[in-house]
Amino acid sequence: QVQLVESGGGLVQAGGSLRLSCAASGRTFSRYAMGWFRQAPGKEREFVAAISWNVVSTAYADFVKGRFTISRDNTKNTVYLQMNSLKPEDTAVYSCALDRSYYTQLLSSNPEQYNYWGQGTQVTVSS
Repeated sequence: QVQLVESGGGLVQAGGSLRLSCAASGRTFSRYAMGWFRQAPGKEREFVAAISWNVVSTAYADFVKGRFTISRDNTKNTVYLQMNSLKPEDTAVYSCALDRSYYTQLLSSNPEQYNYWGQGTQVTVSS
């Protein structure tokens, strides 16, 4: 089993920034694509961003493109989500996830493509 632990969430004013981190256990982290998802109360889980195993490919949801940046440091077994120009509608629990396929540059927005999930970190953006 892979363990994923998110951190970096908190309360921020609209227009501010946060940097989320997802630390992964295990020896094979660097072989897999990683994704970020979010879920607001009463709403469905939404895809936010994904990154390939070798950082060649990235993918973003339209509503965050130009504001958020996904990155990873395989030496630290960590994936990041830099969130700038935050809006109140960004308020949600943000979770990281491990892709089912290894050594892939094919990135998916479907949560069913991901088989390991962290517990999530709360991001709250005030007006």
